[in-house]
Amino acid sequence: MVWDPKDPWSKKGDDLDQAFKQAQGQLRNLLPTGGFRNLLLVAFTVFLIWQSAFIVAPDEEGVVKRFGIPVRVVDPGPHMKIPIIESVLQPKVAKLHRVEIGFRKDRQGRQQMVPQEALMLTGDMNILAIEFIVQYKIKSSREYLFNVADIDETIGKAAEASMREVIGKSKIDEALTTGKAQIQNDTQELLQHILDDYRTGVQVAAVQLQDVDPPEAVAAAFKDVTNAKEDREKLINQAQGYRNDITPKAKGEAAQLVNQAKGYAQARLNRSQGESNRFLATLKEYNQAKDIISKRIYIETLEDVLPHIDKFVLDGKGADRALPYLPLDRFSKPAPSSSTQERTP
Repeated sequence: MVWDPKDPWSKKGDDLDQAFKQAQGQLRNLLPTGGFRNLLLVAFTVFLIWQSAFIVAPDEEGVVKRFGIPVRVVDPGPHMKIPIIESVLQPKVAKLHRVEIGFRKDRQGRQQMVPQEALMLTGDMNILAIEFIVQYKIKSSREYLFNVADIDETIGKAAEASMREVIGKSKIDEALTTGKAQIQNDTQELLQHILDDYRTGVQVAAVQLQDVDPPEAVAAAFKDVTNAKEDREKLINQAQGYRNDITPKAKGEAAQLVNQAKGYAQARLNRSQGESNRFLATLKEYNQAKDIISKRIYIETLEDVLPHIDKFVLDGKGADRALPYLPLDRFSKPAPSSSTQERTP
């Protein structure tokens, strides 16, 4: 018996079938003749088929190993491998994995802080206890399985280093209030860069801060500062609300006064124009009949003036018979006001 010098295991399709046929021929020469040999051949063929076929699920990738060395990566679906010599690993590439940094959960589900991971120094020399998680997916199955021994520990250490660097460039107020989103984004970018350098084959999906608190020794003082800042923001919001409420009203009143002034000015202008036109019309008539118009104006003037005076006009004969009377008592007393005269019956 001479074994074929060609390596059938490095080929696919027909080469694999040819290798099976050669193995069957050599086995046939070793086995005894008769029905027992046929039974053994059938059993061996079934065993080879069972050991050769494998199915990769839709959320997996198949990494085929030959003697412990990865040789190829296959997509979801049915595939074949060389039995005994090749084996398959099928990691979940669609699963979202999770790594906790700064805290751990016990069996009862309670969250406990890990001080050596959580305590970090800010850029303005303050200490914060930061607990966060990293979520990632598998980007390259071959790198994920064979480049790093303990992937979760590697990601945890890299995430801790990335967070310390970002926090070291940030101020405590930013980490406690409005800067959390920026810290998460910066940490995610830095962590992804580190993991790509390590060729871990993972894609960081998110970095999420869980708790950002000062140490317990100064927690009360930080709480007072935080409450004061919240009160300040509350007062600022109230002032802005009052301004937003009073400003439109003032603008409305100003617009109303302007419109009233414009209306009054237009009314005065129309009235002046009407009086001017009336005067010009009267002047025109006066030029046509001066005597008549003069008498009419004189009479109209007397009609306006005489009702407001307490005097009598007598002609010459009546004036000679009138008794002169000088009311001296009226000059010694103040004249009653118009409102008093109206109330006097």
